[in-house]
Amino acid sequence: MRESAETSRPADSGNASFMPGATDIQEAAFEWLQGLAKQRRLSPKTVEAYARDLRQFLSFLNVHLGAPVDIGSLVDLKPLDIRAFLASRRKTDVQSRSLMRQLAALRSFARFLEREGHGMASAFSAISSPKVPQNLPRPLAATAAKAMTDAETRAGEEREQWILMRDAAVLGLLYGAGLRISEALQLKRQDAPIKGIDTVTVVGKGEKIRTVPVIAAVQVAIAEYLKQCPYQLPGNGPLFVGARGGPLSPRIIQLAVERMRGALGLPESATPHALRHSFATHLLSGGGDLRGIQELLGHASLATTQLYTKVDATRLMNVFDATHPRAARKR
Repeated sequence: MRESAETSRPADSGNASFMPGATDIQEAAFEWLQGLAKQRRLSPKTVEAYARDLRQFLSFLNVHLGAPVDIGSLVDLKPLDIRAFLASRRKTDVQSRSLMRQLAALRSFARFLEREGHGMASAFSAISSPKVPQNLPRPLAATAAKAMTDAETRAGEEREQWILMRDAAVLGLLYGAGLRISEALQLKRQDAPIKGIDTVTVVGKGEKIRTVPVIAAVQVAIAEYLKQCPYQLPGNGPLFVGARGGPLSPRIIQLAVERMRGALGLPESATPHALRHSFATHLLSGGGDLRGIQELLGHASLATTQLYTKVDATRLMNVFDATHPRAARKR
């Protein structure tokens, strides 16, 4: 299968007219999005999503109010107007999680208008966020996680050995260091954790920088990949490259995991990101400190990391139900 790098197009936030509505709200939207990108340093994809959320809302209001919405009419909105918008989104099968994010984006814009002296759009705070079912992370068993990070698991595939070693090294960083796939693929050749270097520094969500240790097994996998890689990799170039020497696409790693999933008999939840979940869950099961795991994962909130305590508790209860003589097992 041909490997190729994927590129993403930035949001069209460079023109004030890209939003529907009156000129004043177009200009306010432009300034708000610029602030999200520059002051709050949100990722381009997040800014693009916020722009899309506001654009959909303003398009709805133009029809709902019967005229191009301006700042004054937005500030004067009633809770009923916002509920009508959310109901219209529900009719298009938009799920609660997406609605919750969209409402968060609109509230952010309303707070921006208030800071700029346009008045308080109180209707947004009067609306309760949609209830979202809490989906717990789905880690892999330790044996499955280890198999996915071992190049020998794919020994029967008709792939060059250096590519198998490359994929194993990338997946090793996900399971052995808890990196996101985007964080692993952004590493530079000069930052490779080999020859006495046992940490990597990555830029995570919200441009948050963290340094994480890299275990010896992953260091060995990366060193072996570099030894077999047919390309001369410049120091400031990517550590992991595709079959033709260009930047490695995340999709290539996802496809590799899909193939292993079938070979190992794993469920569809076995994804590259599941290895990061496995890293956290297995550390916690082994007595790892929750705060320490939070720092390793780069979570802004401890509440996000605490989800893994629920995963571990669920696992323990499953073991209890399956093994304790007095447990009420389902037959």
